[in-house]
Amino acid sequence: MSKQLHKTAESVSPGHPDKLCDQISDAILDAHLAEDPLARVAVDVAGGHGKVFVTGEVTSRAKNVDEKAIVRRIAGEVEALLHVAEQSPEIAAGVDTGGAGDQGIMVGYACRETPELLPLEVVLSRSLNQFLYAKWPYDGKTQVTLRGRTVDSIVASFQYAPRAELEAAVREWAKKQEGVKSPTLHINPAGDWDQGGFDADAGLTGRKLAVDNYGPRIPVGGGAFSGKDPSKVDRSAAYAARQIAVDYLKKNPKASEVYARLAYAIGVAEPLEATVIIDGQAEPIEGYDLTPLGIIGSLNLRRPIYEQTARYGHFGHNFDWEK
Repeated sequence: MSKQLHKTAESVSPGHPDKLCDQISDAILDAHLAEDPLARVAVDVAGGHGKVFVTGEVTSRAKNVDEKAIVRRIAGEVEALLHVAEQSPEIAAGVDTGGAGDQGIMVGYACRETPELLPLEVVLSRSLNQFLYAKWPYDGKTQVTLRGRTVDSIVASFQYAPRAELEAAVREWAKKQEGVKSPTLHINPAGDWDQGGFDADAGLTGRKLAVDNYGPRIPVGGGAFSGKDPSKVDRSAAYAARQIAVDYLKKNPKASEVYARLAYAIGVAEPLEATVIIDGQAEPIEGYDLTPLGIIGSLNLRRPIYEQTARYGHFGHNFDWEK
C-alpha cells in the first residue's frame, strides 16, 4: 500500500507587508491606466517601519496620479518616498513594435481538484485566510497541510487575534470543509501578537510568488506580476497561460491536470515556446494569438483592474483570463 504524500500551501492576508507592497504597486498601475490605457508602468515598492519607497519606471500621459495618496490609502500614515523615471528608450523600442517587454518563462496550470481548478491545499489555505481576515482585517498568515485529500495540520497566525478566539474561528471554518477531521492546530504558535504590517516587518513587491500563483507544488516560471503593465509578459502571458490551461482542461474531460508553458525574448512578439502538457503528454498550443498585443487585446488588459489581483492571488477568482 503506497503512502499518501503531504502537500502544503500558505496564504497571507492583504495586511501582510509584502501584500501591502503588491497592492500599492498595482494601485499606482491602475491609476495610470485609468487615464492612459497605453501607459508603460513597472513600479516596485519597499516598505517598513514608517516609510514606503516607490521606485521604477513610468511613461504615461496621466496627469492626476497621486502616488503618495495611494500609498497612504493602503498603508496608513507613513512617509512616502518616490523615485520614478521614464521607461528606458532601449526597452521602449522593442515594445513599440509589439515585442515582449521582457524575456521569461510563464507557467499556467489547471486541475480538477477543486471548483476553482486549483490545487486543494491552495484553495483551503486561502479560504481560511479570507475567513479569518473578515474577523481580523490585519496582518495574518495561514497554512494548510494535506495528507491525500485530508487536512493533516493547520497553521494560523493573525494580528490582534487572541489565541482562544482564533482557534475557535479556525474550528468554525473547519466544520464547513470536507476532509477536515481532527487536524493538528498551530494557532499563533509564537504567541499572541499585536505588532504587524509595516510596524513589525518590511515588505517588497513580488515576494509572494507561490501565493500569487498556484502554491509550491506547481513550478513558477516568470517574475512577479504586481506593478507591471500588460506589455510585460511576466503578467500578461502568465494570464494567457492560465486561460490556456483552463481551456484545455475543459476540452479534455478525462484529463486531471494541465500545464501551459510559454517563453519569450525581449522585443520579440511571437513566443519561443508554446507547449501544453495534458496529464504528462506534451503538445504544441494551437489556436491562440500569443503575441503581447494579441494577449492584451483578447483579455482586455489595458484597464484599471489590477489592485484586486494583489490581495489573494491572481487565479481562482473568475477573472477574465479564467472564463
